[in-house]
Amino acid sequence: MLRTEPYVSAARDVVVVGAGVTGLSIALELAEAGLAPLVLERTGVAAEASGVQPGGVRQQWSTRISCELARESFGVYRELAARLDSDLPLEFDRCGYLFLAHSQPALAELEQSVARQNQAGVPSHLVTPEEAAVFAPGLDVSSVTGASWCSEDGYFDHPQAVVEAFAQAAQARGATLAIDEVTAIESDGAGWRLRLRTGVQVRAAHVVVAAGYDSPELLRPLGVELPIVREARHLFFSNPVPESILRPLVISSERHFAAKQLADGRVLASDLSAVGDPEEARPHWRQHLRETIEELLPILGYVSLPLLVTGFYDVTPDNQPVLGPIAGLEGLHLAAGFSGHGFMLAPAVGRIVAGPVLGRAPDEALERLSLDRFSNGSLTRELQTV
Repeated sequence: MLRTEPYVSAARDVVVVGAGVTGLSIALELAEAGLAPLVLERTGVAAEASGVQPGGVRQQWSTRISCELARESFGVYRELAARLDSDLPLEFDRCGYLFLAHSQPALAELEQSVARQNQAGVPSHLVTPEEAAVFAPGLDVSSVTGASWCSEDGYFDHPQAVVEAFAQAAQARGATLAIDEVTAIESDGAGWRLRLRTGVQVRAAHVVVAAGYDSPELLRPLGVELPIVREARHLFFSNPVPESILRPLVISSERHFAAKQLADGRVLASDLSAVGDPEEARPHWRQHLRETIEELLPILGYVSLPLLVTGFYDVTPDNQPVLGPIAGLEGLHLAAGFSGHGFMLAPAVGRIVAGPVLGRAPDEALERLSLDRFSNGSLTRELQTV
């Protein structure tokens, strides 16, 4: 059972703001190292972005750092139940991810990405259109020039259970989870003071802000401008379909399309370019999906998609997270801006962000993903976003 504390003690070594999968992974690392972190969450475990996502875990990325973080995280996820000593439903389905290319430039980009993935130990490879059709039976490859495939990519059918398992594991090792909203973070000269909605004040030597798209508002009063914006993402779901008709996740960036079938038989599909008011734009998005399904996956032609679910990404200009200490504000740390990929990278991020709090030598990833990169222009945009 998850426990929340009605009373928050006045002083802590470290406070983590946000009980999504990222914040909880960081708290787990800290607790396993002997600290007793306090996790503050205004609503509940996985109440925001971590609670509205389909549980995908993939290793196919376009940048070296994303591949490395994904590879490390995959190693944790494939043995997650044992790693967290949990009896929750944590089965990881390696259904495979198939990225399609419809032009030679897109295929060249996939080829470059696969080379970076292979350097990081990811067993992805390029496939011909005919091979792609074997991995995704029912795929019409008339417009496909090639694809990349990784059989280790997959998803958790119960992603909420994954986040709850992180919470339980962190609590079992000494972390405290409290439901209260942080309204302000202030320097008190010797550390940090957090003001909470209930009127309680908490002091801490270290604060880790893992509050997703709400992180900029918390840090702006300290003079920190985070280049993170909230962007809506929309998923359509079908009713359960008894037949197995689409096992891998199929992604076409050029067609702004992604689709797969979940373990319960439901098909999910997304217009990756969808913007606007869901009520007004829903017919347009659904029409786009219908046209793309007719082109690429006619096997889904009879499947209706009545349910629309909207979630939100915390997006940075380069689609990469902002991690680690903030220069000039000793003891203040960041883990936000995951651009929709926080669940996939959380285990590695937990280790990396906890490092400076624990006095460990900084991981190389902290330099490459620091806030300073936006002012010094050292950006490498992640292209394989979904």
